[in-house]
Amino acid sequence: MIPVQHIHPMLVHFPIVLVFLLTAFDVVATFRGKTVTGRTTSGNFSTGIAVLTALFAIATYFFGGMALDVAESTGFHSDIAETHESLGEIVAIAATIYAVIRAGLWLRDIRITGLPSYVFPVAAIAGSALVSATAYFGGQLVYELGVNVAKVAMN
Repeated sequence: MIPVQHIHPMLVHFPIVLVFLLTAFDVVATFRGKTVTGRTTSGNFSTGIAVLTALFAIATYFFGGMALDVAESTGFHSDIAETHESLGEIVAIAATIYAVIRAGLWLRDIRITGLPSYVFPVAAIAGSALVSATAYFGGQLVYELGVNVAKVAMN
């Protein structure tokens, strides 16, 4: 059985990759004049990635909380962990709200074009920045503080 504190690091790469994929796709598609909303080919792909991003962000946040509980049960405490957890919560909430909006536009086949369509790549860029900040603090937890990481014996 996989220890619960190891599930978070296994999942965390999915929302990171997906948010950057969504950003790249939405920026390129929008600048090429394609709509990323509604039931178009690009809208289908973009909305699907937005929904997957939210689902993985929620799962990652949930298991991150469990991993932090395991670390704290061994006496660990850090402001970096609290910052990382707070940012992870914001990512999960923001990604979910964004996915619900995108799914609603898709379900109603609303195709936003012109200047208002640039809201979507801008939102994705903001999401990528938020995920990057969250990942930075997560990296500090692992690589600088060694949270939930086994120590390797040096010979």
